[in-house]
Amino acid sequence: MSTINWTQDHTDQSAHWHSENGAPLPKRTVVADDRTKADDAYRQACEGTALLWQGDFHNARQLLQAMGRRIDRKPPRSDTDTSPSGSFHLHRRSSGHRARVLGKLLVVLDDDYNLALRRAPDIRQACREAYGPAKGPVAVSLRELLGVIGAHQWRLRGVDVPALGTRIHPHYGVFAPVRGEYVDLVAHAPLPPVTRQRPATSTAFDLGTGTGVLAAVLARRGINRVVATDISPRALDCARENVHRLALTDRIEVSGPGLFPEGRADLVVCNPPWLPARPTGPIEEGVYDPDSTMLHGFLAGLSAHLRPGGEGWLVLSDLAEHLGLRTRRHLLDAVQHAHLRVVDKIDTKPRHPRAKDTTDPLHTARSAETTSLWRLIATE
Repeated sequence: MSTINWTQDHTDQSAHWHSENGAPLPKRTVVADDRTKADDAYRQACEGTALLWQGDFHNARQLLQAMGRRIDRKPPRSDTDTSPSGSFHLHRRSSGHRARVLGKLLVVLDDDYNLALRRAPDIRQACREAYGPAKGPVAVSLRELLGVIGAHQWRLRGVDVPALGTRIHPHYGVFAPVRGEYVDLVAHAPLPPVTRQRPATSTAFDLGTGTGVLAAVLARRGINRVVATDISPRALDCARENVHRLALTDRIEVSGPGLFPEGRADLVVCNPPWLPARPTGPIEEGVYDPDSTMLHGFLAGLSAHLRPGGEGWLVLSDLAEHLGLRTRRHLLDAVQHAHLRVVDKIDTKPRHPRAKDTTDPLHTARSAETTSLWRLIATE
C-alpha cells in the first residue's frame, strides 16, 4: 500500500494513500487550511501538488467549488475534430482534467475513519460501507469522500422503482437504477412464448445484475428461479442485500463473480454498459465497457445457455451510435456472428433530465437517444 508523506509543525507525518479511481500517489503534498486562497490552491493542484486540508470542513467544500469554477473558465483546448466522437472524447478529456485537479484536495481519516476537521459530519459508517474495515489512517481526495457520503445517503433512502412498487438501495460503486426506462422494458416485454418443449418461463439469468433490480422484476413477473450474476463483488453484496430486503431469496440466487452461470435458462437478460470506452476507475464500470467486451461476451455465450425456445434480452441504448463510437451494423454483425436472430425490438425514449439539458456538451446525441430491448433467439 502506498504512503503519502507531509510535514506539519516541523514534524514528518504519513498516512496510507487510497484512490478508488486509481489516481497515482501525489509527488508533493503541502498543508492547506482556511487561509489558503482559491487561486493558489488551483495553481498548485494544476502543477500536481496535493493540498492536505487542515481547516474547517465546510470551507474545504467551498474551496473545492471555487477550484471547479476556475477549471470552467479555462476549458481544454478544442480539437479540430467536431464530429460526435470528437465531442465525446473532448468531453472525456475535460472530465478527466477536472477529476485530476479537484482530486488534489485531500483529507486524512483516522484509524476509525473519523474526520478530525471542524464541523465535519460523522462519516464512519459511510466509509466502512465503501472501503471496508479501517486499516489505519488513510488519505483520500475530498471529492471522492463527498461521493462516498452521497452514496451512503442513496443507500439509506433508496431509489424508487415504480415497476416494483418499492425502492432499491444501491451501494457505493454500484450503478443505481435511476433511468427507469430500461427497467420498464424488462417489466413489460412479452415473455418467451410457451411451447410443448418449454411450457413456461421457469428459469432466467440476469447478467451484470448490479443492484439486482432486473432480477427482482423478473421474479415479480412470476419466474420461479432467477440467477443473478456480476463480476463486481460490491454489486454481488448489493444485489444480495436487495434480494433479502424484497423477500425474494426463495426465487433469486446471486452468483459470481462472473458473467454466465452454469446451465441453461428460458430467458437470459443482459443490460451491459452502454458506451464502449475505458472507465477511469471502478465507479465508472457501470457506464463504460472497453471494446464492448461485456456486450460481445453476452452475445457469444448466449446460444450455449438458452433452453430450446428460449430468448435472450439485450437491453441497450443507441447513444454510442449517436456518438460515433459504435455502428448499428457492428451490433447486427455481432448478433449474426453469434448465431442469433432478432425476433423483435422494443424501443423507448429516455426520461432522465440530461436528455433535455441543452447545456450538456453531448446534448445532440442524448436528445436523439433510444433505449431498446432486443429479443434474440438462437439460430442453431
